[in-house]
This record gives sequence, C-alpha cells and structure tokens, in this order.
Amino acid sequence: MIFNMNNPFIFYKMPTQLRLLFIYFFLLISALPGIAQPSLENKYPDYAFQNYQMSFDRVKAAFSKSEFNVRKMFEDKKIKYPCKNILFRAIKASNEFELWGRNQMDDTFVLIKHYKICALSGILGPKRWEGDKQVPEGFYFISDFKPNSAYHLSMLLNYPNYSDMMKGNKEHPGGDIYIHGACMTVGCVPMTDEWIEELYVISMIARTNGQLNIPVHVYPLRYTQKGLDYIGKEYKDESEKQEFWVNLKRAYDYFEATHKTLPVMYDEKGNYAF
Repeated sequence: MIFNMNNPFIFYKMPTQLRLLFIYFFLLISALPGIAQPSLENKYPDYAFQNYQMSFDRVKAAFSKSEFNVRKMFEDKKIKYPCKNILFRAIKASNEFELWGRNQMDDTFVLIKHYKICALSGILGPKRWEGDKQVPEGFYFISDFKPNSAYHLSMLLNYPNYSDMMKGNKEHPGGDIYIHGACMTVGCVPMTDEWIEELYVISMIARTNGQLNIPVHVYPLRYTQKGLDYIGKEYKDESEKQEFWVNLKRAYDYFEATHKTLPVMYDEKGNYAF
C-alpha cells in the first residue's frame, strides 16, 4: 500500500522490509483510540500564502464579493468559520460539484452547497493518456492555486496520482487538470466565473488556516440503482472500466453511509486500497 503523498514513488521504492514496517506502524496507530489519521495540516495560519494570493486584483475582488456569503453558508450549516476541513466531490454524469465541510477531523462532513459544472469533455471513464480529453476519475487534492490564470482563477489537481500512473500511459499520462473559470474545457472541471470565485475563496481560506490537503473526489456518476443499471448496460463489454468503477464505489458507499472519508492508499497495481 502506498500513501497519497506528493511523490508516492518515494514510498514505493523503499526496501520491502522498511515498507512493511511503515505499514505496520500506520495500522497500529490507526487502531488506537483517540489517534487521528495522518493528515497534511498546519495549526498556524499561513499569512504568507494569503498575502500572495490577495496581491492579485482578481483574487482581492473575488474575496470582497464572496467572503460575506461564504461565511454565512458555513455558519448556516453550524460549521465554524473559517473552515479548514472542506471536501469537494464531482459527479461527471450529472455535472454536479459539491462542497462539504466539518468542524473537526473526527466529525462527519456536512453538505454546504451544490454547484453546477458548466461543461465537460470526454465520456464516462478515467483519464489514461495525454490528449484523450477525459476528465480524471478518482481521488485527488488541490496542489496549487493560480490567481493569474487564463481561465479567470484556477486550482490544480494532483493528476496523475499513483493509480493513474500505474493504469494509464506511463510516459504521457497528461496533466494540468484544473478546477477553473471561463466555462470551457478540454479535460478540466470548468465553472462560471461567479462560482470559481466563490470556490477559490473558500479553498484559499481553508488553505490559509491550515488545510494543506483539500480533497477532490471525482466519480463517473452517482452509484444509485439507476446509475448502476446504466453503466452495466452501456459499458457491459468494457471490463477495465467496470473493475475501476467497482474500486471507486467502495469509497463512495462508505462516504454515503458515514459522511466520512477513508485514507487514500494504493496497492502495487495502482488500485485504491480501502
């Protein structure tokens, strides 16, 4: 199993005995009561990050326009503001984008707001190579903020992750997958400028206040009976996609049942290990 680090290959290339020891230690501390799962967080506000972002006129304008409504959104859901425990979920088939938040790491997530993805390219299924125009599917996090984007404001996903590298084209997997504005795309997650301003401000506030890892879960569709019947019929001969979607469904079902997330880990074949 491999952690979702910025460079998961560091762990994968460790000697086998060292990797096994690391996994044993992780499982041991995870089982202890009161011990939180390892996470990328910082308890001190990162004002340098915030000041850099706010030095751009479009970020400053977005903050001025959105911050009051953002605060109210969270407080109406009984979530403390500023919130540093947010989660995004995207549902490709229905162009849905969800914002979830919670007060503490051991709390359940609460749905804060639904957004609409204004355009999508490709079809259902993961991204596997550069130029396939597919929107990735799987478990990612925001790895960079781009305040001077050509698409108004942009937030970069850490695609390709380890699963993508193992299952896709290893030499040319593609990249530069953003959540961005301007409502146009060839494989990203586009929003209207109004919605990207709000999402950017929410994410910037979370990042400033300590959430270094902002998860973004991307699913092909909702795993309802209707959704399962559809992919079972339309993709019945595509065994690789079917196996991949079954793998994603484990995390989807867990979240639907508990409103909590599982640690993102991988096996040596690139499958998500839950």
